Amino acid sequence: MDTVFIDGLAFAAPLFIMAIGGIYSEKSGVTNLAVEGFQGFGAFIGSLIAVILMPQMGSDNQMVIVVAMLASMIGGAVYSLLHAFLCVRFRANQVISGVVVNILAAALTTFFTSVANQVLTGAASNKFVLGVSDQVTVPVLSQIPVLGWFFTDMYPYEWFIAIVAVAAWYLMYKTSFGMRLRACGENPQAVDATGGDVNKTRFIAVVISGALCGIGGICYAYSISANFSPSIYMGFGYLAIAAMIFGNWNIPSTAVVCLVFGLARSGGYQLCLSMGLSSNYSDLFLMLPYVLTMILLVFFSGKNHPPKAAGMPYDAGER
Repeated sequence: MDTVFIDGLAFAAPLFIMAIGGIYSEKSGVTNLAVEGFQGFGAFIGSLIAVILMPQMGSDNQMVIVVAMLASMIGGAVYSLLHAFLCVRFRANQVISGVVVNILAAALTTFFTSVANQVLTGAASNKFVLGVSDQVTVPVLSQIPVLGWFFTDMYPYEWFIAIVAVAAWYLMYKTSFGMRLRACGENPQAVDATGGDVNKTRFIAVVISGALCGIGGICYAYSISANFSPSIYMGFGYLAIAAMIFGNWNIPSTAVVCLVFGLARSGGYQLCLSMGLSSNYSDLFLMLPYVLTMILLVFFSGKNHPPKAAGMPYDAGER
């Protein structure tokens, strides 16, 4: 049971921060199916920086991971500008834009990874080998029943994500910017009438979304994948979108959904091992979060309340 929870939390944390990114974008009124592309491109930039630094600083140097995470945030934010310009500036269909951004990210990063490897190592490979981040156990707190699981064999990025998530919640619900952002997704005309800049707020929200998704991407690269490769585009972004929807675009409830998805994934894998099945069956059990998503859709899809103006480009001339 300890392993199920520890592994589940390691999967749920990056999923959660990506879901928060989706919440920021959609709460402002911009539908965001580009979470997958944001996390992949952000992870690519962070991984590239890590591969460049590792020969000088050492592959086990934790500062490399810190720099890679910062680079991933910047990379995800910069790449999200594409979605922001298409949806906010040029008023493109937001669903189509998200799909195109995802496809383009997969193609670009696969190509540039191969090119970078050819230049850096001379090898024709489409992956950056990163390894797995160290895990930390807090001596006293890890002995607490049940709660001790939160302090046992944790990746450092889980603490970082927890801090960022709290900051994101505070910014969303306790500041004037957050109130204006949420208003842009519900009644953008009212924001405009009070002197607010709807398009600017939406633009910023999409960039924040890209930065948060970049964090999730590099965390998966340093834990589950142990490398950056085309396999980073495994549907994690779409699973984060599902968590956001089931969480009703609310950060605390989305955290619970992400934890359920993480436990389902790790529990399925442990079930596969306990049954003595070969590794060929592991992928089948790892599909549990996606199966759970379909089941939840049946029961909860009619009870969700997305932002009223989500998906609708803002026209200041409309009233």
